[in-house]
Amino acid sequence: MKTIDEVVEQYLTYGKQSDAEFIRRAFEYAQTAHLGQLRRSGEPYITHPVAVAMILAELQLDATTLAAALLHDVVEDTKVTDEEIVRQFGAEVAALVDGVTKLKRIKFDSSEEQQAENLRKMFMAMAKDIRVLLIKLADRLHNMRTLRYQPSEKQQQTARETLEIFAPLAHRLGMYSVKWELEDTALRYLNPQQYYRIVHLMAQKRKERESYVNEVMEMIHDKCKELEIQVEVTGRAKHIYSIYRKMVTQHKEFNEIYDLFAVRIIVNSIKDCYGVLGVIHTMWKPMPGRFKDYIAMPKYNMYQSLHTTVVGPRGEPLEIQIRTWDMHQTAEYGIAAHWVYKEGGGRADSKFSQKLAWFREVLEWQQDFKDAQEFMETLKLDLFSDEVFVFTPKGDVVGLPAGSVPIDFAYKIHTDVGNRCIGAKINGKIVPLDYRLRTGDIIEVLTSKHSYGPSRDWLKIVQSSQAKSKIRQWFKKEKREENVTRGKEMVEKEILRQRLDPKELMTPVMLSDVLHKFNFAREDEMFAAVGYGGLSAAQVVTRLVERGRRDAPAAATVDPVTLELRDRKQPSSSGVRVRGIDNLLIRFARCCNPVPGDDIVGFVTRGRGVSVHRTDCPNATALENDHGRIMEVEWAGAPDLSYQVELEITGLDRHGLINEVMNAVAETKTEITAVSGRVDQKRLAHVSLTIRIRNLDHLRSIVERLKRIKDIHSVRRVIQ
Repeated sequence: MKTIDEVVEQYLTYGKQSDAEFIRRAFEYAQTAHLGQLRRSGEPYITHPVAVAMILAELQLDATTLAAALLHDVVEDTKVTDEEIVRQFGAEVAALVDGVTKLKRIKFDSSEEQQAENLRKMFMAMAKDIRVLLIKLADRLHNMRTLRYQPSEKQQQTARETLEIFAPLAHRLGMYSVKWELEDTALRYLNPQQYYRIVHLMAQKRKERESYVNEVMEMIHDKCKELEIQVEVTGRAKHIYSIYRKMVTQHKEFNEIYDLFAVRIIVNSIKDCYGVLGVIHTMWKPMPGRFKDYIAMPKYNMYQSLHTTVVGPRGEPLEIQIRTWDMHQTAEYGIAAHWVYKEGGGRADSKFSQKLAWFREVLEWQQDFKDAQEFMETLKLDLFSDEVFVFTPKGDVVGLPAGSVPIDFAYKIHTDVGNRCIGAKINGKIVPLDYRLRTGDIIEVLTSKHSYGPSRDWLKIVQSSQAKSKIRQWFKKEKREENVTRGKEMVEKEILRQRLDPKELMTPVMLSDVLHKFNFAREDEMFAAVGYGGLSAAQVVTRLVERGRRDAPAAATVDPVTLELRDRKQPSSSGVRVRGIDNLLIRFARCCNPVPGDDIVGFVTRGRGVSVHRTDCPNATALENDHGRIMEVEWAGAPDLSYQVELEITGLDRHGLINEVMNAVAETKTEITAVSGRVDQKRLAHVSLTIRIRNLDHLRSIVERLKRIKDIHSVRRVIQ
């Protein structure tokens, strides 16, 4: 447990004595506000804000940030108001506290939506002051350190959120010391078996590895001393989560990973960095393709260092990092190391503020997402994306997400350059707009004043959220009427694709629920959003169907046949009929995908007709007691129809296995609609195959053909 005296003592190692009283006053106010509140550990609640403030003091943040850290939970968890914080500590502290405070008092439809709105609020506050995120990361770090007191379900949820959102955010800010601790702690709760296994294996060979690293460090130190280069050489153990990731992604066992330790060399100048690099490469042979110069081309989070991997004195790969003291400070503390304040101003220097470009981009594109789930998915995608570094014709370096195309580069330069882009030259040669950029490419964007503007197809190939946001904004602004018409058609088409009736679903009452869900004031705004790609037609239809289900009266009081009769001139063409009744809407349940020959049963649903299941489907079993909704159905014998079935094929992983599977299905003249594959840790290949068949006999012939393939262990039909 940290005390306020320790926090103030840490602050005085870099701060002013006159601000110490301000920090103590914030502590006393928070202590009074949280009086009587306990954490799950049984400790007084005030121990948490003090611990958060201590983490920030170790990062050498200013007195305002430490005061806000001490007060960060008073508005959320006590009766203290924002106005009181302003009166007692000023608007700056109040703004920081408000940025960290969650939106607990607003009701949300889902926990994911609440999480998205909390993050949105945090990003909005970060636009004014990045210290909001620094406080939030310190708050999450202490919560992870004390996660053992939470129930198991809460541990899993918090650890997963930390790994998906907060550790990548720390990485974006270059705060590696925070990032590594968040990742390792999250792994301990998400996969304790693997975590403790790696810890045990590392401990077993620690003495041997330390002896080897000490030998290498001594050799480097002696060589640099001969050349009169001042260096500090240290060994750095690879973090548990990074070892785990390498084992999972590269399918390696622990004893196959050699770079468990890296050697870090810290020097006084950039010139010495390259001098030491030359020394290392004369001592040991560098491995091809393993040298990276992050000094000449820094990472987006300001990280700078030279990385090289050599064949060490014992013939094993050895990773070496070379950096200056300033670079080391930035690598450990990231954005916090550069948060420089003027006297009483509280503003970061202008050069540093340019480093926050990604966060400003988030603020731009997050406005385009009305749906919480889509916002979260896009945020995670951007957080985890690797980068490529490309050059403008003048030699300036531009960082873009891996997989970017020239259009991403054009929008990175300027919105007008992107909107007027008609082509691109890479290294002097004209390339298509879907060309995947590589590090080192020199790009020249070709533009025209007579360009018609972006194409909707660009949304499918660009990788950066910034480019997607700018393209959507163009369609939103330039073609509003066209977007409204197009969006309405897309929604109607999606409804028909699901074999539903647009007239029943697209009523003003039903649509009002969708407008509320996605924060639109009018129907035309929502249809326009669908038209320009800000919202998908499937999301709208899903919400309409959910509304229809909520409005459905109790099954026992309604005649199920009357409920689902449709005013149709044509009988059902599904290949299934309800015994004794015509003109009913029929749909096949996706959980079991019945095909002719299967034993089937029908269930009446609201707004979606009669849903047909296999009799052995778990969902059908769950509904069998609801007799008011059960319908007798039978196959109607429609030879021209086809039915979708998913197969899972398991076998020994080897070269060409998927090709043989595809060829075997092709021999049976069967249409394949989707295929995917993966290999597990036991070297077993799992192929998921979605096909269209005529009946059960057709399916049996395909399964028998697949089973004859060498190394195939099993072929089974998937029922979700």
